[in-house]
Amino acid sequence: MDFTFTEEQQAAAEAAAAVFSDVAPDGVPSPVEVPGAVAEDFDRELWRRLVRADLVGLTVPTEHGGAGLGPVALCLVLREAAKVLARVPLLEAGATALVLARYGGERTARLLAPIGRGELVVTVAGNGRTGHDPAELAVSARSVGPEDWLLDGVQTAVPWAYGADRVLLPARAGDGRTVLALVPADAPGLTLAEQVSTSGERLAEITLDSVCVDDAEVLTACHAWEWLRGLLITGTCALALGLGTAVSRMTGEYTSKREQFGHPIATFQAVAVQAADRYIDLRAMEATLWQAAWRIETDAPGDTGLPVAADIAVAKIWASEGVRRVVQTAQHLHGGFGADTDYPLHRYHAWAKQLELSLGPAAAHEEALADLLASDTA
Repeated sequence: MDFTFTEEQQAAAEAAAAVFSDVAPDGVPSPVEVPGAVAEDFDRELWRRLVRADLVGLTVPTEHGGAGLGPVALCLVLREAAKVLARVPLLEAGATALVLARYGGERTARLLAPIGRGELVVTVAGNGRTGHDPAELAVSARSVGPEDWLLDGVQTAVPWAYGADRVLLPARAGDGRTVLALVPADAPGLTLAEQVSTSGERLAEITLDSVCVDDAEVLTACHAWEWLRGLLITGTCALALGLGTAVSRMTGEYTSKREQFGHPIATFQAVAVQAADRYIDLRAMEATLWQAAWRIETDAPGDTGLPVAADIAVAKIWASEGVRRVVQTAQHLHGGFGADTDYPLHRYHAWAKQLELSLGPAAAHEEALADLLASDTA
């Protein structure tokens, strides 16, 4: 286990930092601030800049025009994106490219180049009904001959669905397998109903009524869904780390300037102790994230994935609990200033709550980890 980043991974992180350097944290109002005010789409201009920097094709294999990097590089870029609350489907595009390259083979190879060029925008319906249980799938799939599948059911809380060209979603086949179907967003029988996330983003509830999908765009390989879900969870941990890092820096700058009794409040012991505790949270979030990302990257196709699943669960536990504590402490140390809607901290707080609960809160992953430990000792 070596957490030293390669030159290519470091270059990806540096390129991402450069692209995001002049991006201000998004100002999309939450439904609490302005009822019904939600984001209509992702940031298209930022998306084009990421394409020009070759970051959208980061995980696309080199033979299809991408950089051919893996989950660790993707997480490095996601960490930078979260520092400015970048409203782009980087996680979904990167994860889709990785799972198609790993499990799709020649069947889906034609999709990788347009994904890398940002021409084919993809999102992932990974939350199921609650996001807590990877086996809780609300969509069923049945094969209707050698060339087509029919999908029925509902997927909720799908990010970026209104701006995506394709939606990658898991479905339960009749024989008990979980398949992954890449469904066109305008497919006959597919309808979207608007939902709003904790952060004010526009999500979608997707209803599928006998939606026909070509067999060439359905991944039936064992463990494809489990591997993809683990990658999405780990990417969410990277977003939480980036957000927490930005909030910690914001809090440090504020407390070093805000004075009481003639001294910066950062010099007060009570403030310093809270800041130190949050620093420990961030370091634990970082260590567990890279452990999980490294394990996913070195996991060979066909492995059972159980040891990897344990590392992913630990990373999400720390990410969920850690990012919550970081933003709560930031709000406390900022006082009333932190609730000012002209100051970006309230947006970071909303995004942190969304990341905390996305794909299962800490309690859900603690339960999953307990089950893994119990099965290992049985």
